[in-house]
Amino acid sequence: MPTRPRARCAALVLLFAFGAAFPAWAARIARVDVHGLDEVMTTNVVESLSINDETGSDIGERRLDYLLEQVEPETRGALEPFGYYSPTVRVTREGETVRIDVELGPQVVVGRAAVHVAGAAATDEAVKKQVDAFHPGSGEPLDHTIYEASKSRISRTLAERGYFDADLTAHRVEVTRATQDAVIDLQWASGNRYGLGGVTFVQTPNSIIDDSLLHKMVRWDVGTPYQQARVERLRESLQRLDYFSGIDIAVHPEKAVDRNVPIDVTLTPAKRTVYTVGLSYGSDSGAGARLGMDRRWLNRRGHKANIDLDYAQRRKTVTLQYRIPAFAWVDGWYTLAAQGADEQTDFIDNRRGEFVASRSGRINRRLDAVAGLHVLRERWAYAAEDDGDPSTTPDYRYATFFYPQLDATYVDVDDRLMPSRGYGATAFVRGGRGSAEGVSGVLFVQAHATINWYRGLGPRSRFIARGEVGHTWSDAPTEILPPSLRFHAGGERSIRGYGWREVGPRVGAPGQRFAVGAEKVITASAEYEHYFNDSWGAAAFVDTGSAFDDKPDLHTGVGFGVRWKSPVGPVRIDIAHGLNSPDSPVQIYLSLGAEL
Repeated sequence: MPTRPRARCAALVLLFAFGAAFPAWAARIARVDVHGLDEVMTTNVVESLSINDETGSDIGERRLDYLLEQVEPETRGALEPFGYYSPTVRVTREGETVRIDVELGPQVVVGRAAVHVAGAAATDEAVKKQVDAFHPGSGEPLDHTIYEASKSRISRTLAERGYFDADLTAHRVEVTRATQDAVIDLQWASGNRYGLGGVTFVQTPNSIIDDSLLHKMVRWDVGTPYQQARVERLRESLQRLDYFSGIDIAVHPEKAVDRNVPIDVTLTPAKRTVYTVGLSYGSDSGAGARLGMDRRWLNRRGHKANIDLDYAQRRKTVTLQYRIPAFAWVDGWYTLAAQGADEQTDFIDNRRGEFVASRSGRINRRLDAVAGLHVLRERWAYAAEDDGDPSTTPDYRYATFFYPQLDATYVDVDDRLMPSRGYGATAFVRGGRGSAEGVSGVLFVQAHATINWYRGLGPRSRFIARGEVGHTWSDAPTEILPPSLRFHAGGERSIRGYGWREVGPRVGAPGQRFAVGAEKVITASAEYEHYFNDSWGAAAFVDTGSAFDDKPDLHTGVGFGVRWKSPVGPVRIDIAHGLNSPDSPVQIYLSLGAEL
C-alpha cells in the first residue's frame, strides 16, 4: 500500500531523533573523590580536573574516556606547586563516581637558592631583610606558594622603597626529578632609588580647607628617599581629620623630575554637619535619649565643634567641645571642652561641672596620648545620709579641684572590631590640689590602668582576659574627694553580675546601703567566646574584683552571653549572676560596637 513507505520513514526519523536526544552511549559522572591528600591539596586537585566540570552532565563514552585519561596528568600537575613531582596516582571508575588514590612520594627539596638584588637596593636594610627571609631556602621542601609569596614580598618592598625601575632579570626554578631536588635562581636589578616629590591637593567639587593647613601634614622635604609608609601616613592623617569622605592619592613615578616623584591628592568633602539620635536605658539612669551634633569644619582653618546631650530620667549630661587641628611634634588636636552633669538616683544627688583644655596626639600607629588641664566643681549628697524630711535641704558637700592629667591608649591587635590576637591597654595619671568640705589645700595623685588580652582558639573561638588596677594617694580621707575622683566597680566592663558602681564601701541602713567609691580598685575577667557560624556565637565568663580603701572584698560574678556580628558592628548581650550578695539576682547587659 502506498502509505506504508512513508510511515516507515516517519518512524525511522522519530527513532533517529530520539536516539540523538538520548544516545545509547551516554554516561554520567556524579562526583570525584580524592583520597590520600590533605584538604588544601584535595581542593587544588579537584579544581584542576577537567572531568570535574562535567559532573552531573550526560557525556559520551568517548568523551568520558578522554577525560579519564587526563585525570592522572592533571593530578600530577596540581601537586607540583606543593613540591610533589613523583606521586603515584591510581584512577578508578566506580559507577558514577571517579575515585583518585594518591601516594605523594618524596617531596622535592631545595638544593640551592640563589636570591640576589643588584644595584642601589643591595645595601637597603629593608630589602636585605626580605632577601634574608626568603623561603624556601636550601634544605627546605619546595613549595611554590611559599616561593611566590617570598618573591612578591621582595618585589613589593622594592616598589615601597622607591626602586621604581627595578627589574626581575632572572627567575628560574629547576627541578631534577631523578634526585628530587631543585635549584632556585632569582635576580633583581633595582636601579636607583627615587625621592619623594611635592604634593598637590585638589579639593573637589569645592575647596573647604586652606591648602596651607593640609601641607602641614606632609612630613617630608622634596628629595627625601621614597617610602610608601610616609605616603600612607599622609592618608591616615587626612582620614583622622574627618573633613573628607573620599581621599585618593596618586603617585606618579613616570612624571618624576630629578627622580623626585610628584604626588597628587584628590579630596572629596564629607557632609559638613552630622546629627545623631539614639535611645538609652539603664537600671540606675532610667529611660533616656541621646542627641548630638558634630560640625566637621567651622572655617577654612579646620576648626571643629560638637555638642552631645544624654538626657535620662535620673542622669543628664551635656558636653561641648571646640577643637583646633595641631601639627607640632605629632598630629592631633587642641581641645577646649566643658561638661555639665546632673545625677538624681535612689542613693545620690550629684551635680558636676568640668572644664578641660587638652592637647591630643598620635605618637605612632599603636599609641595615642592626651595631656590636659582640668578644673572640676562638684556638689553631692548621699540619700543614706538624709534625715528623710523632704522639707530639709540635703547636707550637700562641695569640692573644687584643679589638676593636670595624662592619658595613653595602646592598641596592638589584628582587628580592632573583633580582635583575635594581641592586646589593648589604657592608662592615666592625674594629680593636683583643691578644696573640699571647707578644707583647702587637699592634695591627691591617682594612677589607673586597664588591659585587654585576646587569643584566638581556632577560626571561630577566642579567649579574652581583662584586668584593671587603680590607686589614689591623698593627704585627705576618701570621703573628702568628690565621687568623680573615686574608683568604682561593678557593671559591664567591670564586674558583671552586679549593678553599675555597686561594689565597694557602702553607706546607709541595712538593706538600703549604697556604694560610694573608694581609693583603690582591682578587677579581672576571663571569657570564652565561640561562634557557631559567621554571625552568631555564645560566651561564658567569670569576673571578680573590688573597689576598696584598705583590703579588697572580692566580689565574683558568672554568666553567659549571646554574640552577633551585625551589619553595624558586634552586638553583645550578657546575663550574669553575682555570687556575693548582689543587689539583684540577675543583671542583663547590652553593648554594641568595637571592643577597643
